Amino acid sequence: MMSIKHHGAVNGVTGSCHEWSYRPDASVLVDCGLFQGAETSPDRAGADNLAIDFPIEHVTALIVTHVHIDHVGRIPYLLAAGFRGPILLTEPSAILLPLVIEDALKVGATRDEALVTRVLGQLRKQMVALPYAKWHSVPGSGDEAWLRFQPAGHILGSAYVEFRAGPKNTNPIVVFSGDLGAPWSPLLPAPKSPWRADTLVIESTYGDRDHVGRRERQKNLRDILVKAVQDSGTVLIPAFSIGRTQELLYDLEEILHREKGGRLTRQLNWADLAIIVDSPLAHRFTEVYRRLRPYWDKEAKQRVSRGRHPLSFEQLITVEHHEDSMRFVNHLATTGRPAVVIAASGMCTGGRVVNYLKAMLGDPRHDVVFVGYQARGTTGRQIQTYGPRGGYVDLDGERITIRARIHTLSGYSAHAGQSDLIRFVKGIRKPPSQIRIVHGDDEAKETLRSKLRVLLPDCDIVIPSS
Repeated sequence: MMSIKHHGAVNGVTGSCHEWSYRPDASVLVDCGLFQGAETSPDRAGADNLAIDFPIEHVTALIVTHVHIDHVGRIPYLLAAGFRGPILLTEPSAILLPLVIEDALKVGATRDEALVTRVLGQLRKQMVALPYAKWHSVPGSGDEAWLRFQPAGHILGSAYVEFRAGPKNTNPIVVFSGDLGAPWSPLLPAPKSPWRADTLVIESTYGDRDHVGRRERQKNLRDILVKAVQDSGTVLIPAFSIGRTQELLYDLEEILHREKGGRLTRQLNWADLAIIVDSPLAHRFTEVYRRLRPYWDKEAKQRVSRGRHPLSFEQLITVEHHEDSMRFVNHLATTGRPAVVIAASGMCTGGRVVNYLKAMLGDPRHDVVFVGYQARGTTGRQIQTYGPRGGYVDLDGERITIRARIHTLSGYSAHAGQSDLIRFVKGIRKPPSQIRIVHGDDEAKETLRSKLRVLLPDCDIVIPSS
């Protein structure tokens, strides 16, 4: 008898980990992610929320929907707990995952290079890359469990997963959405609804609101750039190294291309505005994104065919070494040279963005632009909440009064908005009899449930607690 358990992303938006049992003594895991922000509170076994606190002896495979850390960050702990089954993921994700895990280990777990090498070696040994849109038997299940990846439009390589217990098309279909993207996200094909889903497990990050459109978000970003340049300030954008950084570069290239030959101020040309990516990991991911051009959408490929380079343009500067990063921090904070800086981490919980925040948050010349979800308890959420009111934030033990302008551009979220989620469900030709809503704050989940109840009054719509 099929069943579903949830080991994460039920009390918030991080730590995604779900279990689908295709028979009483065999199951697969869907993602194994890290808890972040307030969601790292020790409210479950394993006080650091990293240890695997559920049985895995009967788990035959791990399925990875995409490589964001809140979906894959606990994989090393799964391996340490003895899991040796296959790790099934899309072909782009198979290239990206070792980079994500290597960085996560070095930043958050260990500096032991030999240990990192062993973990990555074990990871590569267990990874099995699968193409999109084809049914595959789950290794070790015989013909009892089948899966198919479909593009989710969230980041490169992201997928939602269709499961079937048995080889026949008449068998019930269970769909895990992973994280769905907005239909107009650059570089990525828009997600298309499955034909059938008897049970649907769906994310709800933005289940209570929609994003602004792509044209409006570009206009808003341009307006912020102009104002900052007029004030001789820096536009600081905390951004995740994978997905968000590349999407920002794509839009910045579009703005610069459109404004070619124009001026921001009497003193400065658009062509003189520096775009700085201060994140070695983001630089590596951007290089991989370029190599994976066959997976780009039609619009992005057309830009390249016209001689444009959405992820590698003349004004782009990448910063590799820590010493160079600190020089940029000091230079931009003291000279008044206008620039755009994209730096990790996306929720300001660590990384090089903290150095920029310490130098710039107290100066009204600068702007901080949030382009993604800020989880409860993170520094990013505190700045986003208290910054517009002239509040303060503690950074490395230093209390800083926030005088920089604080902006939130929701249109840059890699997540589907409420209308996109409803459209995804509405597009399922044979609709589900049960929907399980996960990966969202309480208000977002409840709001989405009320909308879906109107759409599907006969459907059992559940907000699981575990």
